Amino acid sequence: MRGGAPKFVVITGGVLSGLGKGLVAASLGMLLKSRGLRVTPIKFDGYLNVDAGTMNPYEHGEVYVLDDGTECDMDLGTYERFMDVTLEGDNNITSGKLLMSVISKERRGEYLGKTVQFIPHVTGEAKRWILRVAEEQGADVVIVEVGGTVGDIENAYFIEAIRQLSSELGRENFAFVHVTLVPELPSGEQKTKPTQHSVSVLRSMGIDPDVIVARSKRLLEPKARQKIALHCGVSEENVISDPDVGSVYRVPLLLEEQGFADRVAKILGLGSPKAEGLAELRQLLEKWESARETVTIAIVGKYTHLKDAYASLLAAIEHASMHLS
Repeated sequence: MRGGAPKFVVITGGVLSGLGKGLVAASLGMLLKSRGLRVTPIKFDGYLNVDAGTMNPYEHGEVYVLDDGTECDMDLGTYERFMDVTLEGDNNITSGKLLMSVISKERRGEYLGKTVQFIPHVTGEAKRWILRVAEEQGADVVIVEVGGTVGDIENAYFIEAIRQLSSELGRENFAFVHVTLVPELPSGEQKTKPTQHSVSVLRSMGIDPDVIVARSKRLLEPKARQKIALHCGVSEENVISDPDVGSVYRVPLLLEEQGFADRVAKILGLGSPKAEGLAELRQLLEKWESARETVTIAIVGKYTHLKDAYASLLAAIEHASMHLS
């Protein structure tokens, strides 16, 4: 625990959805927590559903249920597993929740006859929600993951709320991380143009990224890293490579090797606290990767054509396998 006002890390995505922003957010949370910081994650989803409880798992993946009964996005399950925390319904913000709250206030006359609009009323509700969660959960660092991709109409007002909040609380209290795709041609050349366009869209919304996490098939080549740094206005050391790996539990260690958490801590003025407690993860991964015995387990379910529909169950089986080698 560091005490004082909380710091904020905002994670956005570009080019396309499904890049693994939730995994990047969860990994960063784990790494910051290993440095003795109290970390609280918040996931924003732009859909108008109040929660994920009525959504088709084939369309949205697993409906994750929190201890307080909230049915929410599966990314919150990733947060809980990676960060070893117990979250509440308020850690998941949806457009449905925000709009329902604003309309309820309007019906009660709380806006005193004013014309209720997205700006400032819905954005104001989003800002108050984030600050309330930070205060109630005693966070040193709040990691806010913005669902979808920049440029989506569903999350535009939320990104505007974040921009306003960073202006009001001070830019020095915010770190903006942009997760984007670096595709690879059959020739093996890594293309950075999609990332450049994505960052351009983010900047048009008033936000300059501090760190760019590049998703790719393999580690970023120096040439690609240099081009991203040059065209996106960040230093080369703040371009983090996030290649495909055999296990999602390898991601935090891969990011740690590149100094991801240290970069974020430096941007937020948190110094360079030493990471502790990652040795156990390394040991479990060694067991997992050296295991040779195969066990076949049948899962009987309704949505078995999509792995993400039973993400928590599969994760539990993986965890058991790790401990049993």
